Amino acid sequence: MKKIFLLLLIIFTMSGCGGEEKTPAEPEKKSVEKAPVETSSDKKILVLYFSRTGEEYNVGTITKGNTEIVAEMIAQKVGGDLFEVKPAKPYPNEYQACTEIAKTELESNARPAFEKNIDNLAQYDTIFIGYPIWWSALPRVMMTFLESNDFSGKKIIPFCTHGGSGLAGTEREIKDACPNSEVLSGLAIVGKTAQNDSAAVEKDVEAWLKTLGL
Repeated sequence: MKKIFLLLLIIFTMSGCGGEEKTPAEPEKKSVEKAPVETSSDKKILVLYFSRTGEEYNVGTITKGNTEIVAEMIAQKVGGDLFEVKPAKPYPNEYQACTEIAKTELESNARPAFEKNIDNLAQYDTIFIGYPIWWSALPRVMMTFLESNDFSGKKIIPFCTHGGSGLAGTEREIKDACPNSEVLSGLAIVGKTAQNDSAAVEKDVEAWLKTLGL
């Protein structure tokens, strides 16, 4: 009887002596590599414009053109390159004299020469085109520039500065001069506002660019 009891005790003791329990090893952690992000340097945007300094309607004498101010702001917002269209023969500084020449050019459908052409237009996909409104139309030197270059397949976005006429009929003029391009809705900024209220201009530019998805 004692032998049976001793045997059972030995069996019970051995069954309770399992090996040391090991904690399961955690899976090896690996760092996640992120794909490289494309930078804005791949964007091909040009902001080309014609602007005038000198005596200006309802503003006074200016040293930086109204349209130039807006052009620089747009270029800064979208990361675009700037190109200024300059007439071969500068317009007069006096406001009245300038308006008389502008009217004569418009009535005769003139194409005054510009000083220098851009040599890398083909690389740009989106082109902002800026100008002042003269007699409810594009300055004729801008028509010369548009007709002297190939804008086929480009996305053109007009903007202007004006004294009260808005864009007038200039979007149609651009479409006629660049029939194989896509012309989007433009922006009109009052010249006096461009000179004296940069915060208001910035607000309008940002809201407009947002509607364009830029």
